[in-house]
Amino acid sequence: MASIKILLADDHKITRDGLRALLEQQANMNVVGEAENGREAVRLAMDLAPDVVVMDISMPELNGIEATRQIRGVLPDTKVIALSMYADRRYVVGMLKAGVSGYLLKNCAFDELVSAIEAVTNNESFLSPRIADTVMKDYTHILEQDETAGVSALSAREREVLQLVAEGLSTRQIAERIHVSVKTVETHRQQIMKKLNAKSVAELTKIALREGLTALD
Repeated sequence: MASIKILLADDHKITRDGLRALLEQQANMNVVGEAENGREAVRLAMDLAPDVVVMDISMPELNGIEATRQIRGVLPDTKVIALSMYADRRYVVGMLKAGVSGYLLKNCAFDELVSAIEAVTNNESFLSPRIADTVMKDYTHILEQDETAGVSALSAREREVLQLVAEGLSTRQIAERIHVSVKTVETHRQQIMKKLNAKSVAELTKIALREGLTALD
């Protein structure tokens, strides 16, 4: 089995030296180059075509986010792992958007870095627990924003009416089911269509199915 070719990009020589010494103790890993800034990391990646680049984020001349974007743009098979002291959302999201396959914090155990390198070379992702938590919170926030403009913008009664409409009940049947007047059901339906920007019962049914309010038999 061929060794995994690794490029180290970090502006601190002591960090690079430590990583090289530890990584080269692994039988299946070989450090093929070191870069002290983002621009050099891009140049060496083009010359060496490594399997994995271990990339710091905060570096002079060209930061890790932009360096990652450039490397991934030209070498899509080269995987990048962010190794940073920063767990801030803006850094994590920036690196993920740039195309990293892994994100670790510098205070992680060395075994975690080895696991990350092996994972990304198998086309898997690897996030340290703290980073995974940041990503999950960000994803949840995005979902909450999406929901605000969707079904969650409806009242509990409106969601109930939407489900019954999607299940094929007539206005009168819905009125009888939830013990309100026909006029009240009509008002609810108009409000639902307005909030969901729907023009027909068919559109309402699609939305109800998509949001899990009802299911196809």
